[in-house]
Amino acid sequence: MMARALIAIFLTLAFIAGSAYGQTGAGDHNYRLGTGDLIQIQVHDEADLTLEARITDAGVIHYPFIGDIRVTGRTLAQLQEQITAGLRGDYLVDPKVSVSILDYRAFYINGEVKNPGGFPFKPGLTVHKAVALAGGLTERASSSKIYIIPESAPNQRKQAGMNTPVGPGDIVTIEQSFF
Repeated sequence: MMARALIAIFLTLAFIAGSAYGQTGAGDHNYRLGTGDLIQIQVHDEADLTLEARITDAGVIHYPFIGDIRVTGRTLAQLQEQITAGLRGDYLVDPKVSVSILDYRAFYINGEVKNPGGFPFKPGLTVHKAVALAGGLTERASSSKIYIIPESAPNQRKQAGMNTPVGPGDIVTIEQSFF
């Protein structure tokens, strides 16, 4: 009986500690949500308020008791604060909300790779890893003509190297070499 009580206390403290950080992984604290991300929202001791939602093309999700919430461009912490504020008062006295990313939106790679297309983003992704996901470089690929169009700046084409970080929604292009 004592062991169950200790386990319950431990799990409660772990949940509260996790929700204080928005259930983010390393590097997720600056991540901006966007169309295509799959998120999970949990409210401690309120199973009916747990929700998994993919962010729509309009950049919104629908959440019970709050309605449509624009989430595109927000961090996990910002969304967590907004939902907490929306539930506090009329519905819950002190809601403990956590938001996590279940599935990131895709990044895209084209040009001189064996299998161009869209691939699921994972934190820590670099051009080198993106090329590996795309089946490797073709024999005509240039190792110096690599460009990224960031999702956050679609009108900018930036020179990149194999160790350049790739973000969700980014477009990586590997051009041909002359020799």
